[in-house]
Amino acid sequence: MTISTRQGTTEDIPSVFELVKELATYEKALNQVSNNVEKMTRDYNEKLYDFFVAEADSKIVGLSLYYFRYSTWKGKRLYMEDIIVTESMRGNGIGKILFDATVKAAKQTGCTGMLWQVLDWNTSAVGFYRKYGTNFDNEWINCSLDF
Repeated sequence: MTISTRQGTTEDIPSVFELVKELATYEKALNQVSNNVEKMTRDYNEKLYDFFVAEADSKIVGLSLYYFRYSTWKGKRLYMEDIIVTESMRGNGIGKILFDATVKAAKQTGCTGMLWQVLDWNTSAVGFYRKYGTNFDNEWINCSLDF
C-alpha cells in the first residue's frame, strides 16, 4: 500500500465531506453537522480554508483542514480545524504525515505557530499530540455562537 499526501482540490470535497461525517459519527455528533458539499465548495472557492488529503491506492483516506487567523499578540497563526483519518486506516502513520504537512505549511507561510483543539476523552489523539511537545491549555474556555 502506497500512502501519499497532496494539497486538496475542489474535486476532493465530496470525499472530504464523507470523512467529516465519519468524524462526527465517531464523536457521536452527526446530528450537529449542518455543512454540506455545496457550502464547502463555495467556501473553498472563496479561500476560507485549505486542506491536505492523504491517499492510499488513489483513494482519499485522510484530511487536514486548516485556515489562517490573526493574533494581536502573536501575529499570523495557522488553525488546524480537523485532522481525520478514516477508521480502517488508523495506525498506519497517516495522521503523522498529515500533521507534518500542516506544520510545514504553517512555517512556509510565515506563521508564528499553529493551534487546534482536541477532545479530552480522545486519549489516542492527546497522546499523538504530546509526542510533538504540544502545549495543552487548561485556562481558556471555548465559546461559540451558532447562527
